[in-house]
Amino acid sequence: MTTVVQVDPQHPTPHAITQAAAVLHAGGVVAYPTDTVYGLGTHVWDPVVVRKVFTAKRRPPDQPLPVAVAGRRMAAAVAVIDARAARAMDAFWPGAVTLVLPKTRRLPDVVTGGHAGVGVRAPNHPVPLALLAATQEPLIATSANRHGRPPCLDASTVRTHLGEAVDLILDGGRCDAPPSTVLDLTGATPRLRRVGAVPRQRLEAVVGAIADATSRLE
Repeated sequence: MTTVVQVDPQHPTPHAITQAAAVLHAGGVVAYPTDTVYGLGTHVWDPVVVRKVFTAKRRPPDQPLPVAVAGRRMAAAVAVIDARAARAMDAFWPGAVTLVLPKTRRLPDVVTGGHAGVGVRAPNHPVPLALLAATQEPLIATSANRHGRPPCLDASTVRTHLGEAVDLILDGGRCDAPPSTVLDLTGATPRLRRVGAVPRQRLEAVVGAIADATSRLE
C-alpha cells in the first residue's frame, strides 16, 4: 500500500524526510514535490531499484532518466564536469536547468538508457534538497507520471496515476511551474533539448550560442 505523508513544502519536517529517506535506503520509490512538477525518485546506484522507476512510469528502457543532485560536488559522482558545465551550474543551480553531461563510469547504464550522457539538476525546492541531504546520494528525478502523459501537479494525481508502484508520496501541495530547461553540453556546441523555465538568452550569456535538439528527458 502506498503511504502518503504530509510535508510542509517550505519547511519540511525532519520526521517526513527521515521516513522518505528510509524508503529510499530500502530500495523503494518516493514521489515528492519540486520547484517544477512532482518528481519520482530512488537511488541511482542499484540497477534493480532504478528499473522500478521504469516500471512505474511504463517508460521504455532506452529512455534516459534525469538525476537530482545537491550541487556540483554530488554531480561529479554521476557526470563529468568541465569548465563550461561548472559555469552553468554556478549560474543556474539550484534552479530549473537540467544539464546533460557525459556520464561517469560508475553510473549504471540503466539510468541513461544506454546513452553516454546523463541529465543532472539541483532543484530549487526545500523538499528534494532535504531528501538529498538526508540520503547523501544522487536521486533519480524523473517526473511522476506515466510515460507520454502530462506531469502530475499534486499528490492525489500521483496516487491515481501510479498507484502501488510508488511506495511513499510526500504530499507538499500543488506544484504548477514550467518544466526545467534541458541544456545538452556533451558536444562542442551546446544544444537546447527542451524549452523550459529558463530562457535561451540567459543560457547563451553563460555558455555561448545554442543549437536546438529534441529531448527525451521527463
